[in-house]
Amino acid sequence: MTRSTSQRILSTALMALITVSVSFPLAWMVIAGFKGKTEVLRSPFQFFPDMWRWDNYTTILKDPQFMRAMGVTFVGALIFTVLSLTVNTLAAYAFARLEFTGKRFWWVYCLTPMFVPGMAILLTSFMVVSKLGMLDTMAVLIIPGVASSGQMFFIRQFYLGFPMAVEEAALVDGASRWQIFVKVFLPQSASSFVVMGIASYLAYWNAYVWPVLTITDPNLTQIMQFLGTFRSDRGNDWGLLMAGSTLASLPTIALLLIFQRFIVNGVRISGIK
Repeated sequence: MTRSTSQRILSTALMALITVSVSFPLAWMVIAGFKGKTEVLRSPFQFFPDMWRWDNYTTILKDPQFMRAMGVTFVGALIFTVLSLTVNTLAAYAFARLEFTGKRFWWVYCLTPMFVPGMAILLTSFMVVSKLGMLDTMAVLIIPGVASSGQMFFIRQFYLGFPMAVEEAALVDGASRWQIFVKVFLPQSASSFVVMGIASYLAYWNAYVWPVLTITDPNLTQIMQFLGTFRSDRGNDWGLLMAGSTLASLPTIALLLIFQRFIVNGVRISGIK
């Protein structure tokens, strides 16, 4: 056996091992959605159920609270993603291509929250939104997290890689800064926007602690908040919970599959070298 052949076999085996390790929890969650109340936590472990219970999925799909939580969370995630991309892209362009007084200070100021754990400011953040009367509104779920240090940094690095000659040519032709941003930078930012957009979507969709603190209105219950209280509300029906968790993961999986090509391109050209 040649060295190259052994390397290919080793790399194939390693990729297979990684694939199985990554996909096993997801596969187990899907299969567990077909199990009964006590089968999920059965000891010794059993991967497949004794009897496939399709009614778990049909029951959760007929649950109006679950469907409302899915719908409200999806709409909120879309609004959050659009606003986050808008705010962080404009800020990144300003820091990457414009010169203004105190630029270095404001850049450090904007990056500082990246190094502060979210849990460290959770109580103060709650006090602020409470004083502003934002509790039990969609605004409390969207506005506090729109500006992101990580996204500003990511997109700024991407914009720093743009050739200065293109921008200077546009200025000579009489284009304004806004026109340059819209007609030159934005069309080239699709891959970066997909990466950051999916990150924003996931951050909103997977949020649990913040919705639990700020939302008590059942009409605004978020999907992770709903699943978090599922055990106490449904009497430890683990099979039904796994079915709900599987359905709640479908929008995210679909997005990743649809935009996976852009994600790879975005990481490749992000400027992180």
